[in-house]
Amino acid sequence: MRTTAIYILVFLFIIPSKKVFANLKPDDFKKFIVVIDAGHGGHDPGKNTRNGIKEKDIALKIALLIGDELQKRKDIEVIYTRKTDVFIGLEERGHIANRVEADLFISVHCNAHNSQASGAETYVLGLHRNKTNFEVAKAENEVIYLEDNYEEKYAQYNLNSPESVIGLTLMQEEFLDQSIQLASYVQDNFRQKLKRKDRSVKQAGFVVLHQTVMPSILIETGFITNNDEGRFLNSSSGQREIAHAIAQAVEKYKENVLTNNFLGLQKEVPVAEVKDVVVEGAIFKVQIAASSKSVDPKPYNFKGLRGISRSKEGKLYKYYYGDTSNYTEIERMLREAQAKGFKTAYIVAFKNGIKQNANDFINKS
Repeated sequence: MRTTAIYILVFLFIIPSKKVFANLKPDDFKKFIVVIDAGHGGHDPGKNTRNGIKEKDIALKIALLIGDELQKRKDIEVIYTRKTDVFIGLEERGHIANRVEADLFISVHCNAHNSQASGAETYVLGLHRNKTNFEVAKAENEVIYLEDNYEEKYAQYNLNSPESVIGLTLMQEEFLDQSIQLASYVQDNFRQKLKRKDRSVKQAGFVVLHQTVMPSILIETGFITNNDEGRFLNSSSGQREIAHAIAQAVEKYKENVLTNNFLGLQKEVPVAEVKDVVVEGAIFKVQIAASSKSVDPKPYNFKGLRGISRSKEGKLYKYYYGDTSNYTEIERMLREAQAKGFKTAYIVAFKNGIKQNANDFINKS
C-alpha cells in the first residue's frame, strides 16, 4: 500500500535558536569565548612536593598567562573560573562556562607520581580506558570532598567505579571530536615546540569536564614531582612557554576548525508558509546518541530533553528523542536537540518497527 502524506498548512516564524551549533559565533554575533580554569585553589592545594611547590599555584600562573596572550586578539574573550587563590567547586567551574555560552573550556593542572615520571598529557571526557587514566581522574576528582554539601551535589558519582560516569559522558559525547582536535593541537605544540615528553591525548572521567556543554579539555602540564620538570613548571620562563603553546593551540583550533563550520546558520528567516507533513504509517525520531552501555533515559542524562527512548541495536544502545508521524514536528525537535548540544543528531524513520532512511521515506510518500 502506498504511504500517504497529509499536508496541513500552518504559518510559523522560523527563527533558529542562536544555540544551534553552539560553536558557531559569527563576527557580528559575539566574540569567541574561552573559559580558562586554573585547577584547585584556596584550601585545596592540589598536588604538593617536598620542596613546597603546589599545583594550585602553578596552574593559576599558567592559566593567567594563557588568558593574557589570547586577550591580545580582538576576536577572543577570556573568562577565568578563578584569578586568585580561592576555592571553586568542580560543579561551579563548568557552570561558569555554560552560563557565558563558552566556545571552549580549558582546565589547567599538574601531575604527580611517586617516581620520576615526566611528560605532559591532555584529557578529554570519556570512559576510563585503562587503570592509569582512571587513577589520574580519580585523584583530580577527589576535590569534591572539600566542598560543602558534596553528598547531594555529586550523588551520581562513585569515584571508585569507572562505570559511574557513563551516563554523564553522553552529555559531552557530541563534542568529543572537537575536544580531541584541540587536545591534539596542545600535545603537538608540547612535543614539537617545547620538546616535552608527549604522553598523548587520553580519555578519562573528570568531573569538571562533565559539567560543560562545549568542547572541553583538561591539561596535565607536567609532573611537579619530577626534579627537572618540577623546576621547569615552577619557573617563570617555563610557565610562559607552556602558556604560549596552549594559546597557540587555541588559536589554531579557532582558525582551522571553526571557520570551516556552517557559515551563516544564524541568519533569521522571515515569516514563511510551512507545510506540516504527516506521514501515515511512519514514526519519526531524532537519534541523539549511541553507546555500548545502557544509560537511564532520564532528562538529567540528556541535557534536560524529555521523552528519550532507548533501543538496543546490535551491540549498541541507541537513544532517540521524539516519536511522531509528523515530519515537520520532528524537524523542530531535531533543531531543539541540536540547540541542546547534540550537534550530530539526525532524523530516522520507522515503519512496522523497522528503521529506514527518513529522506527515502518522505520521497516515497
